[in-house]
Formats: sequence, C-alpha cells, structure tokens
Amino acid sequence: MDYTFLGRTGMRVSRLALGTMNFGSTNSERESFEIMDRALDAGINLFDTANIYGREAPDESVRRTGIAEEIIGRWFAQGGQRRERVVLGTKVYIRMNDPLDGANDKSGLSLYKIRRHLEGSMRRLQTDHVELYQMHHVDERTTWEEVWGAFQPIVESGAVDYIGSCNFGARHLCWAQEAAKERHFMGLVSEQSSYNLTSRWTELELLPAAQKMGIGVLTWGPLGGGMLSGHVLDSKFGTRGYERLAQLTPAKRKQLEDYSQLCRELGEKESEVALAWILSNPAVTAPLIGPRTVEQLESCIHATEIVLDEETLTQLDEIFPGPGGPAPQAYAW
Repeated sequence: MDYTFLGRTGMRVSRLALGTMNFGSTNSERESFEIMDRALDAGINLFDTANIYGREAPDESVRRTGIAEEIIGRWFAQGGQRRERVVLGTKVYIRMNDPLDGANDKSGLSLYKIRRHLEGSMRRLQTDHVELYQMHHVDERTTWEEVWGAFQPIVESGAVDYIGSCNFGARHLCWAQEAAKERHFMGLVSEQSSYNLTSRWTELELLPAAQKMGIGVLTWGPLGGGMLSGHVLDSKFGTRGYERLAQLTPAKRKQLEDYSQLCRELGEKESEVALAWILSNPAVTAPLIGPRTVEQLESCIHATEIVLDEETLTQLDEIFPGPGGPAPQAYAW
C-alpha cells in the first residue's frame, strides 16, 4: 500500500480510505470485523465513518443511528493495536434522532451540536480522540465564527487532531480558510467530494482550489452509484436491486459498452480501472471505498497496482468527457 500526506499536514494516510457506511446495515458486525481486519492487514490506515451510519430500520424517522461507530468501537476493543494503527475519521452535521437533543435535534453545525455529538461519537467508538473530525455538509445558517469557535478548542484540547469538510463547494473552502486564518487556526485539511468518471464537475473549481490551499481530497462514489461496477450491462443486473440504472439511454449504454471494451483490452475489471483513474489525479489524496465483502476489498486493493498510461487516460477522456479542465479555462479561454 502506498501512502501520502493528508493535504498540507504531516500525517501520512493510505491511498485508499475504508468507508464504513455499510456497517450495521448491509454488513453484519462479523462481516464488518472481517473487512476491517483485512483492510488493516493490507496497509489501509484511513478509516472513515459518520455518526449517522448504520441503521436498524428502513424508516428514516425511527432508525437508531450510530451503529457503525459502535461496531468500530467494539472492533477497537479487541486490542491488537487496532486503534493505534488507524487514522480515524468521523462526521457531524446530520440529525441523530436523539430525544435528548430536544429542539436541537436538527441538522447543523452549532457549537452546542458539535460538542455534544463529538462526545457521543467518542463514546460509541470507544476512543478518547479522533484524528479527523469532519463537517458532513455546509451549514449556511451558522457563522464561521461559531463553527471555528467550536472546532478550535477541541483541537487544542487534543480530542481532535484535524478538521475536514464534506460536500463543500470551492467557495466554502475559501470562506472557511479565510475565517480560520483570522483566528490563527489551521482550519480545513481535507474535503470529501463526489468524483468519478461519470461525474467530473469538481475538476472545474473544487479540485484546483483544494490543491492550491493544501486541502487533501477524499472522493466518495468512485463507481458512480454502480454505473462503473461492471454489472450494469450484465443480464442479471436488474435482479440486484439496481433497476433504475438498468434503464439506460442509448448514449449511456454506448458509453458503458466502450468502457467495458477498453477494460477488457487492459485485462482489468471496470471497477478497478475506475479507482485507478481517480488515483492517477494528483489532486486526490484517496478514494473512499465501501466494500460489502472481503472479495470486493481485495479488488479495490488491486486497483492501487494499476498504472494507466497517457494513451489509456486519453481514451477514458474520450469515453467520459470532463468539463474541459479547470475554470475559467474550460469554457472561457
């Protein structure tokens, strides 16, 4: 496993980040333990979760949240230096269905919520600190004065090492960093953003901005919601619960057929080439993977060994055209 620095920090993280959204829902605790053990053995040290991951009921209004964190906490409790070897990231923003929050059981980034929810996350994770505490979304209502007023003390206390964001626009990164600079605070060190061959809009603004400011980028949805999994054109695809993706336009079908043909010529799986393409971008720290099985994890690990040459990258650009580069060059020059 290769490693890189998380943005402008001195902390090294693996080029793959293990996402745990499936823990407690798609994956049982036993399966989750197996995936984490194999990931750690393979050298993946960046584990990403959120306080809302995992569920016991499909009804959003009644589900119990925090299950994925609880599973990770019990995995840490087994010992074997599991906790010491993991760079742990979790998130705050979305409502937790906690009756103790009362009127504040809403999504947001108030100082009140950040403090309470960090305490809850650390309790479930059975840890006294978190390496990367991330804002799950932008809170347009709460001022940066309050947001950094919440995060800066928990960093200074040692409860959290670094602060990250998720689903921010480039403008939000700039506003956040300007406000942090006024406080002589490091501010953001990472941003989680959607990015894959079928969705390349972040190339316009977010990736260039993050790279310029030394903010590492962790990408979610590397397979485009299953479009790049290699199963969309499979005759059995509809039986796997992805009927909406099976209803392709002729243009999209042709695109996926061309992609599948290129991957066959390379001798690699579609899902692995999709990950290798993300890894080839110097602005990306690591794609977030969410394997449901150990076998899928092994496939993701293999993707780190694939090197795409310039000819192949050009072919991928032809199949999945991006916006044309960063703004404004993409449309004004």
